[in-house]
Amino acid sequence: MFKQNLLLCRPTCLGTSAMQVMTWSLRRSNSATTARDAQVKMMERTVANAEKYLGQFCMLLASYTRKTARLRDKVDLLIKQIMDFANTENPEMRRCLTYFGEELSKVQDYRQAQVERLDVKVIGPLKAYGPLTKSKRVDIKKFNNVRNREMKELNILQKMKQGNPSDRQGISRAEANVQKASVDVNHTTHQLEEIIFKFQKQKLKDLKAIFSNFVTVEMTFHAKALEVYTNAFQCLNNFDEGKDLEAFRSKIYIGELENDAHLTQTQSSLVAQWSAGNQEKGSEEELVEEEEKQEDEEEEVEDLQDVSEEGYEQYTKIKK
Repeated sequence: MFKQNLLLCRPTCLGTSAMQVMTWSLRRSNSATTARDAQVKMMERTVANAEKYLGQFCMLLASYTRKTARLRDKVDLLIKQIMDFANTENPEMRRCLTYFGEELSKVQDYRQAQVERLDVKVIGPLKAYGPLTKSKRVDIKKFNNVRNREMKELNILQKMKQGNPSDRQGISRAEANVQKASVDVNHTTHQLEEIIFKFQKQKLKDLKAIFSNFVTVEMTFHAKALEVYTNAFQCLNNFDEGKDLEAFRSKIYIGELENDAHLTQTQSSLVAQWSAGNQEKGSEEELVEEEEKQEDEEEEVEDLQDVSEEGYEQYTKIKK
């Protein structure tokens, strides 16, 4: 009786042991899956952050480079205006502004080199991370597909063991599929770990080189620009304002002499006309005076003639 009871209980004990093994296996699988999920999330976050921030770096530095190029164009227009203005000034100012414009032109040549170097050494490497991050996301997606296939096989095995534990052939086939999927997952996981590690290593190396190149390009430009700006400042500082003003004053002074000469000539002509008018007026008065004088003399002669005739008549009367 005891043996019969023992035999009757044996399958139950064996079934319980199998369930415990299956439960332990599932727990282990779930634990590994959880760890793998955390690992994959970290990889996805690494790639996503690189795609986001390196893309923003690329966009902002490209904008910086474009604005630098526009600044170069604006200064070129300024130099043209300076040269045109210099041609309208006196020699001293013309010489100073011409040299100043030439120095500014040198700075713009350095700025052009700055734009080209930024485009090659900074913008180009950052642009390369667009396709690179996309390829890493594809690798992660492949790994997720393999992992999902493993999870699917585990769920099938679990359902078979719970629903039909006596189907040893089906369970064995399901276990083989789970084992194969697990091998694929492990293999893919190692590959993905190497891929993301190399990606992270290359990213750190590239960021160091990119920002070092950016600083080097900026320092080179500013060092050369500082040297040229120093020469330009010295040129402006050596500009002789007094000499330029003397030349300007001489031009104004010559103009005043010409105005004075013209005024003197006008006054002389007026004086000459006035003198000529006075002379004509004086000659007319003299003529009038001479005519009056002649008339007076003629009247005196007539009076003498009248007096002589009367005296002669009186003399003849007395003589008679």
